[in-house]
Amino acid sequence: MTKIVALGGTVNPGSSTEQALRLAAAIAAGEGAEVQVFGGEYLTALPHYLGPQHDASQGAEMVAAVREADGLLIAAPGYHGTISGVVKNALDYLEDLARDERPYLDGRAVGLIATAFGDQASMSTLLTMRAITHALRGWPTPMGATIRTYHGLFSPDGECLDERARGQLELVGKQVVLGARSFAAGRDLA
Repeated sequence: MTKIVALGGTVNPGSSTEQALRLAAAIAAGEGAEVQVFGGEYLTALPHYLGPQHDASQGAEMVAAVREADGLLIAAPGYHGTISGVVKNALDYLEDLARDERPYLDGRAVGLIATAFGDQASMSTLLTMRAITHALRGWPTPMGATIRTYHGLFSPDGECLDERARGQLELVGKQVVLGARSFAAGRDLA
């Protein structure tokens, strides 16, 4: 089974960033992937990577899930034109994969979702996420979602009420599964 790890969110429960992540994750699950989500509540509990409060057990569940994953979905809000500290810190934990046989995100498809109140902030955040994914040897999906957030974007039960945003999230969710399966098939042939 194709395994996808979804990580992202904000310090605010039920944020539009996490709702977007969960929608893309549901699409990936609908494509037959096994999806594990590490949302804002999990990420905000992580101490600064290698900071004074850090120990090896913290973030271990997330790192282990990524180690076994065929692909990832990453959602970050645009804060001052770039990704939030909460998401960046979670990505710093992937340094624990540096000496693996598949280091960092090597051979993994990565679907990216950037949310912000403005188009410029969501685009600059997406570009930063692509650069980080490349630095971690991952393969960003062709489609990266740039979601302009506003009150009423999601219904109380998590349905995306904006056709453009929903279409982007659906495409990212589908592409990450397709990419993950392609990489897994290539590893199986090797």
